[in-house]
Amino acid sequence: MTELIVCSTCRRPGTAREAPADGQRLLEAIEAALRASPAPLNVRATACMSGCSRACTVALQAAGKVSYLFGELSPDAETAAQVLACAGLHATSADGQLDRQARPERLRNGILARLPALARLD
Repeated sequence: MTELIVCSTCRRPGTAREAPADGQRLLEAIEAALRASPAPLNVRATACMSGCSRACTVALQAAGKVSYLFGELSPDAETAAQVLACAGLHATSADGQLDRQARPERLRNGILARLPALARLD
């Protein structure tokens, strides 16, 4: 199963420290989108994925698949929908590879990392 990890502490440049974290706002938008249209996906928040200079960040990972870290995302409902669509592509891909042109528009750029699947250690 694909896991979507959202940095809940992300703040885009210029965001006041007193304001709600942009990452938390994106997480809430993703959770609201999932309530409206459930998907077989595990979503979890984490504090800081070290993408601070390119916030908001999310990651996609699954056993035996390529993992992705995306940044420079807007904390809004449209981005949430596109993140979930991209997670769906990851979930249905046998190896997790996401063709740039197949990804939703807001996730065609901003890849911070693409990590190969973990090699079997046994």
